[in-house]
Formats: sequence, C-alpha cells, structure tokens
Amino acid sequence: MPNPNPAPPPEGDGLPPRGAGPEDAGAALPAIERAMVRIRRSQTRRTLGRTLARDLARPVDLAHVAVVDAVEEGPDHPGHEVTVGAVAERLGIDPSRASRLVADAIQAGYVLRVASQADGRRIRLELTDPGRQLAGTVHHHRQAFFARLTHDWTEQERHQFARLLTRFTHALADASTS
Repeated sequence: MPNPNPAPPPEGDGLPPRGAGPEDAGAALPAIERAMVRIRRSQTRRTLGRTLARDLARPVDLAHVAVVDAVEEGPDHPGHEVTVGAVAERLGIDPSRASRLVADAIQAGYVLRVASQADGRRIRLELTDPGRQLAGTVHHHRQAFFARLTHDWTEQERHQFARLLTRFTHALADASTS
C-alpha cells in the first residue's frame, strides 16, 4: 500500500553542496551514520543470506555468492577482464584469500578459469551456466526481499532512493580509490 502522505521531494537532491562539512548538514549526517551502521550490522548478520537459504530450502555458501557477484559484475573498463585481483578488490579482501574463494567457486562449478585472449600469461574468470543460474536466483531473491522492505513506498520514493543510493555508492567507491 503506497504511503498516503509522502513527503514532498526536497529541492535539488536534498544534499548539502560538495565540500560542505558536518556543520552544514544539520541532522542529515547523524541520521545517515546511524542508517549505515544498521545496514552494516544487518550485513554482518547476513540477513539476506539467511533468508536466501531459508527460501531456497537448501544451504547456500555465501562465499560462492560473493564470488559469483564479483565475476558477474564484469570488467571495470572496456578491454579489461575479470581476474582474481578484481575479485579481491571488489570483495575488499587480500588476493590470497580471493584466490582461495575463487578456487572454491570453481570447484563448486560456478566459475571457470580461462586463458586471457589479451595476455596469455593472465587468467580471466567467467561464470558457468550454474554460476549464471545462481546469479539469477540471487538477483530475484534480493529484489523480492527489497520489494518486501519497500512495499509501502511509492514508485517515486523507490526511484529516488535508488538514485541517491547509487550516487552514494559511486562516491564511496571514488573515496576509496583516492
């Protein structure tokens, strides 16, 4: 059921200008901080993973899901390939741990190591059919989960949230590389 009294959209994107400090954000920064802490805690408890395993009625190795997600994302730039190093970077782990996780996902049948066409010394990663099927199942499950969480939001609110969250994650990625 849509919210009968949605808040009017803020002017612009509702964010303080670039370079503004905490004193310019009013109550927004503490609210964002609390929300991010709650998100991080729920991710630590693996909320989505638990509900995925329950809904599929079978155990799911979340490490396999993380590797499949990282490989499915594709290369960062045209002409690049997905490697173990890219998986490590996307998962925020060291390359040796990523190598072990990728090896486990390969053994499980979700990922293949393929010789790079650009550089025969390099190995690229690609999803197998079961890997693509796992990715599709996980996407469907996550989107259904998010639909349940936002069931009382208007479509406009969902679009606004998606736009701002995407913008936030891009800024977060930029901040981590600078």
